[in-house]
Amino acid sequence: MAVPKRKTSKARKHRRGTANVNISVPNLSECPQCHELTASHTVCAECGYYDGNLIVTDKKKVKK
Repeated sequence: MAVPKRKTSKARKHRRGTANVNISVPNLSECPQCHELTASHTVCAECGYYDGNLIVTDKKKVKK
């Protein structure tokens, strides 16, 4: 049976649990076309624009 040779210090013991503590909320930026909040460097889910260019055309919007 394995037995630790030395006592684990409080600092070392608490350091194990800090790996998942620093999770932050993703940065949101405003879309210049429709002014909705979107994640940075992604295509806007509302209008389909990215960097001033139309990337995604919604079939429902095209039919109307």
